[in-house]
Amino acid sequence: MADTSLMSIPGQIDPVPVARDITPRDDGRIDLIGLPKERIRELFAEAGLDAKQAKLRAKQVFHWLYHRGVTEFEAMTDIAKTMRPWLTERFVIGRPEVVEAQHSTDGTRKWLLKTADGHEFEMVFIPDADRGTLCVSSQVGCTLNCRFCHTGTMKLVRNLTPGEIVGQVMLARDALGEWPKGSMAGLEELEDSAEYTSDGRLLTNIVMMGMGEPLYNFDNVKGALKLVMDGDGLALSKRRITLSTSGVVPMMDRCGEEIGVNLAVSLHAVTKEIRDEIVPLNKKYGIEELLAACAAYPGSSNARRITFEYVMLRDKNDTDEHARELVRLIKRYKLPAKVNLIPFNPWPGAGYECSTPERVKRFSDIVFEGGISAPVRTPRGRDIDAACGQLKTAAEKKSRAQLDREAAEAVEVASA
Repeated sequence: MADTSLMSIPGQIDPVPVARDITPRDDGRIDLIGLPKERIRELFAEAGLDAKQAKLRAKQVFHWLYHRGVTEFEAMTDIAKTMRPWLTERFVIGRPEVVEAQHSTDGTRKWLLKTADGHEFEMVFIPDADRGTLCVSSQVGCTLNCRFCHTGTMKLVRNLTPGEIVGQVMLARDALGEWPKGSMAGLEELEDSAEYTSDGRLLTNIVMMGMGEPLYNFDNVKGALKLVMDGDGLALSKRRITLSTSGVVPMMDRCGEEIGVNLAVSLHAVTKEIRDEIVPLNKKYGIEELLAACAAYPGSSNARRITFEYVMLRDKNDTDEHARELVRLIKRYKLPAKVNLIPFNPWPGAGYECSTPERVKRFSDIVFEGGISAPVRTPRGRDIDAACGQLKTAAEKKSRAQLDREAAEAVEVASA
């Protein structure tokens, strides 16, 4: 099993991040995934290349990594054949190890992934008619202990590195076959941007809504998303990326200023008593403080509304009075906002039930009547525990032989 110890951190204590920009490896080679171009140049120079060579090779390698998605230096055809073994000896192009891949009846895909030091985490891809959204994890486990969330029952093990975060996006592109094709010759010249268009792609959006609290791993999340948004990197618009927080108020302004992506807030209640129960972080950063931080979030506007996530829990937070108070609070703080109503996704041992469809509709109608968009999110991936709040790694309960049998059975079914 994993060879690093758990960090025993209560939910109301800010975790102390471990500064680590490179995904650690037992073989001593350096994983380049997750590193910006300048950091790659520095590493090449430290490994013995002169300044001019280090700069050129860093530019070439960066493009092959993020535009072409190659996983072997041997595939970098514009780099001299004698240079490729030198790179292979010292560096590696990593991907998270896939322990298990599941496919829901509704098209949702879930991957159970493993880090190089043996820890497991999950990511989910949700296809829709007009978009495809990848739900990305930022930590192994979680420290927030939200009562309705299965992930919240896990201990926080450690932060994911930038490479392990951006590696999820790259692994999804691998699986979806969405890397551009063509020559990488002539990097010193202006490239034909048409070669890198994202039009027609299956993966169009990213949400930092997987395992963990992104703002408790701020630097690594920032580094990964900068690569995702880099025009010379994965080149996904910041308007197609949403970061979800349970309300780490001190980091919200930095998120807007330094990352600049869309903000989603896991609100889930409109009174202190109820939110203290189901989102314990509220005891540290209360609703009023949280909403004030939302009002000050850089870049928010009617065109870029803040999303409030609200899980519907039967007889807990779903009354008409709660809906009206939600409208009142949003208007009081003059927030450009919409509300995503999320039917509770049950899991074994959960202490809550989902609100009835009639109650969810009534709640939605009241918020809509208040002039605020409040769509009801359609549950996706429930049959593979990939729905909102259901992510929790359980593969350690299965033997390697059992996983191999299941994979073989899946192949048989697919080929039948």
